[in-house]
Amino acid sequence: MHTMDHPPLILKRNEERRLRAGHLWVFSNEVDTARTPLDGFEPGELVRILAHNGKVLGVGYVNPRSLICARLLTRGESHDFDAGMLRRRIEQALSLREVLFEEPFYRLIHGESDLLPGLVVDRYDGTLVVQLNTAGMDRMQQMVLDALEEVLLTRAILLRNDSPARELEGLDRHVVTAFGKVPETVEVQEGGLRFLAPLASGQKTGWFFDHRRNRTRLRDYAKERRVLDLFSYLGGWGLQAAAGGAHQVQCVDSSQDALELLQRNAALNGLESKVETLQGDAFDVLKELRAGGAKFDLVVLDPPAFIKRRKDYKSGLEAYRRLNQMALQVLEDEGILVTASCSWHLQEKDLTDLLRRSALYLNRDLQLLEPGSQGPDHPVHPAIPETRYLKCWFCRSSMMPD
Repeated sequence: MHTMDHPPLILKRNEERRLRAGHLWVFSNEVDTARTPLDGFEPGELVRILAHNGKVLGVGYVNPRSLICARLLTRGESHDFDAGMLRRRIEQALSLREVLFEEPFYRLIHGESDLLPGLVVDRYDGTLVVQLNTAGMDRMQQMVLDALEEVLLTRAILLRNDSPARELEGLDRHVVTAFGKVPETVEVQEGGLRFLAPLASGQKTGWFFDHRRNRTRLRDYAKERRVLDLFSYLGGWGLQAAAGGAHQVQCVDSSQDALELLQRNAALNGLESKVETLQGDAFDVLKELRAGGAKFDLVVLDPPAFIKRRKDYKSGLEAYRRLNQMALQVLEDEGILVTASCSWHLQEKDLTDLLRRSALYLNRDLQLLEPGSQGPDHPVHPAIPETRYLKCWFCRSSMMPD
C-alpha cells in the first residue's frame, strides 16, 4: 500500500511541534476531530499524520481508544511503513546489540527507542520473547514474526502479550507460543554467571536485562560483606554479590517459585553455601530484621515500579521513601546501599531527594558514589523522556558522630 492510500489524521493548529522536535506520539486531544473524527478509524490502522495546514508529517498507526492515539513510524511523505522497513529496523537494532554483547542475551528491540513503537523483543539465544503492547503492533503481529524469523536464526518465539499496557490499548492479555518449542526455562549468561529464567511464567519477559551493568558493578562493593538483596527475583544481584566475594547473601522475595529457581541458580554457579533465601514482603521482612537487631554491610533495593501512573505519584513516592528509610535502618555504619527505581514518574532528582531526607531523619550521613542507568540495549530516545525510566544510586551511609 502506498502512503497516499492511508487515510489522513489531521492535527489541530500548532499541535505538530512535538513531532517536529522528534517525538513519536500524538495524544487524542491534539487531533482535529472535526476534520478527522477518531471514531472513523480502526484500532491499529495505518494513517498519514498531517499538520493543520495539510503538510504530511509521516506515517503512523492510530488507536481511537487510547490516550496516545497515534504513534509515528516514518517521517515525511515519501516513506511508507511496510515489511521491508520493519526488517531494516530489526537489522539496525540487531547490529547495535551484536557490537555490545558477546553472548546473544539482550533486549533486541526497545520500542520507541528502536523506532518500533509498541514492540519489545528480548533475546535468549535462539528463543525470542515478544511483546506487542499497542493495537498497531498487534495488528502487524504476523509481519513482525515473519521479519524476526527472517533476520535471526530463531528456534522459538513466545508472545508475552500480558503487559498491562495492552489494557490501555483495549487489547486482551495472553501468553502463547507463536513458533517452535519454547523451553520452560532458558539459561541466561550474565557477568560470568549462569541463570535459569522462566520465560512464560516469570516476571515481564523472564529476565531483566536493563540492570545488567549495575549488577556486574555490584561486585566491586561486595567483597567480604554481609548482603541483603530485597526483591531478589532469580538472584541477578545477589549472586553477583556472592561471586564478588560477599561473606553471606540473604535474598528476599515474595515469590517462593522465584526463590526456588534462585537456589538452583546459586548451585549452578557453586555459590549455594553463601546464599540464603527468605520468602516474604520486603517491608514486613525489613521490619522484622530491624526488630531482631540484624545489620548488613550492603543492602540492594530493586523494587517493582511503585508509580505506574501519574495518579499513583504521591503514594508511590511515600513507598519508595519508606523502603529506603527502612533499608538504612538495617545498614551498618559505613555500609553500602544500592537503590533503584524503574518508575519513569519518579525522576532522578526525586530519588536523590528522598534518599537525602531519609538519611537526615535517621541522623546519618549519605554519600552518593556513582549512578547507574539502563543498559545500552535499552537505548533512550532523545526526544522521548519516557524512554529513560531506570534510575540507580550506589551510596555509602555513615552514622553521624554524636
